Amino acid sequence: MSSSVAFPIKTHQRKIIHIDMDAFFASVEQRDTPALQGRPVIVGGQPDSRGVVAACSYEARQFGIHSAMPSSRAKRLCPDAIFVPPRFQVYREISQQLHDIFSTFTDFIEPLSLDEAYLDVSESQREQGSATLIARAITQEISHKLNLSASAGVSYNKFLAKIASDMDKPNGLYVIRPEQAEAFILKLPVRKFFGVGKVTEKKMQQLGIHTGADLRNWPEPALRQYFGKSGGYYYRIARGIDDRPVRNHRQRKSIGKEITFSADLLDTGEILMHLQQLGVRVAELLQQKELTAKTFTLKVKYHDFIQITRSISFSQELSQPTDFLPTIPILFAKTELGKRPCRLLGLSASNLSKASDASAGQLSLF
Repeated sequence: MSSSVAFPIKTHQRKIIHIDMDAFFASVEQRDTPALQGRPVIVGGQPDSRGVVAACSYEARQFGIHSAMPSSRAKRLCPDAIFVPPRFQVYREISQQLHDIFSTFTDFIEPLSLDEAYLDVSESQREQGSATLIARAITQEISHKLNLSASAGVSYNKFLAKIASDMDKPNGLYVIRPEQAEAFILKLPVRKFFGVGKVTEKKMQQLGIHTGADLRNWPEPALRQYFGKSGGYYYRIARGIDDRPVRNHRQRKSIGKEITFSADLLDTGEILMHLQQLGVRVAELLQQKELTAKTFTLKVKYHDFIQITRSISFSQELSQPTDFLPTIPILFAKTELGKRPCRLLGLSASNLSKASDASAGQLSLF
């Protein structure tokens, strides 16, 4: 079978980045427990239970261990493996920190899971508008701020960006430019195509479809005959066509920053200094995104992991540091900071509006 449809050339290309954290759960455990660094770490159920592997380090992968494998089998493959129970609350907190980093580059973010997301940076002015430079800056910020490693894929659509992020792991950056896409796809094994699982791969191979070039030789009606609605998807991606937008499912409800301390804080002056710094960073984010806020919230996690929030609201939109930094001592007074050691501080702004919607004659409240 053959198809004479030419590979599409688009006059306007989007700039899509796919960020994928490297061995996320296991890397977090290695970061937080230095003794685990360089060791085969498995996050999941214990090997003497009926548990499975949720994630594993690259050191463990060398033994053929992978996610969803029974923990008992993983132990047989690597007797020296260290099994660690998952800490999903910690992973969720880090995922939010990742999202905060992404949001300084673009508002078009589509999370796929805790450790991966699509970003559309077509309109971003960061790094001279270069998607490649933006992707590098993002992975560098993740490394600097979170001490974790991420890989990035860059292309003109989601399909190619996702494949690209897996090409040079770990800590990789791979770019598939529009003029490179045809040659790349034609050589690609069908098992690498996003959406082609083991069952579909086996069916394709039975039909003589082993690579993108084989897939492209099939007309759409024939693919639909064998694969149903998915046949249309396979027909398009074999030609580099993927018009799916990056969908930002979450309407921004707040902007915030937080910091976790390596040693618990008790000194009032030091705590207020950190809160002032967090307040300035929140104000910078509001101004970057041309937003105002009416509510400000202080988040505190004490040394015993008890967490509280204290908020203050105004009838008028605020965005300047001089507007809301004076609220910090007010919020501080509603807590036991300075009396109970704390391990985390956070400040956030909510009840947001576009700055253009706010009154042009806004005055400082203080």
